[in-house]
Amino acid sequence: MTRTPPETHQHCYGMAETDLYAPIKQFLEAQGYAVKGEIGACDVVGVRGDEDAVVVELKERLNFALLLQAVDRLNISPTVYVAFRIGKGQSATWRSRRKQVLSLLRRLGLGLLTVSSRGNVVAVLDPAPYTPRANARRRERLLKEFAERVGDPEVGGSTSRQRLTAYRQDALRCARELSSEGTLKVSMIRERADVERAGPILRDNHYGWFERVKTGYYELSPKGERELVDWSGVLDKL
Repeated sequence: MTRTPPETHQHCYGMAETDLYAPIKQFLEAQGYAVKGEIGACDVVGVRGDEDAVVVELKERLNFALLLQAVDRLNISPTVYVAFRIGKGQSATWRSRRKQVLSLLRRLGLGLLTVSSRGNVVAVLDPAPYTPRANARRRERLLKEFAERVGDPEVGGSTSRQRLTAYRQDALRCARELSSEGTLKVSMIRERADVERAGPILRDNHYGWFERVKTGYYELSPKGERELVDWSGVLDKL
């Protein structure tokens, strides 16, 4: 779909859900559709020649109910749009999560029409069949993390910022060796901690736990000494 020329838009201040109908109807008519409201369970239906009917579901704000209604209409037509108002005080989810919203709509096979407080309609997304693209790299990282993480230290659904990943577990093993032995050579830490990636972990020093004494030798930093105490319960299980 294309945008309707600005001069054809209708002003709709203080827009309620039913007030979305007039600008949407005008928008579709500008594309050559015959438009009627409340046909069966559909808020808006547009028909143009022998094409599939266009179905538009209206809501003042983007919400779960709107998505459920639109998905249900896909058994009537493959061309289904959601439409909601945008602008100040409206659709906070759209403003803050535009990229994620568009990704979800693509996955659902839905299109999107937005309506401004002045009645300006924009076709942000047209509906189309969704074919997910496999991300081999993300899949590999997921399975690698699963295989390397020791035990099951994290409760699903938690929002902890200090997640006990396999990387942090390896860093803790390295820190433990330095805590007990003082300054050590990287190869010695790798062997004693049984951490193959000890070199990159020490060099990158992601948590600020390590200090390089000289080339190839490291010791625990003051920060590492302090924070290692907080992870003592975890270290007992590694």
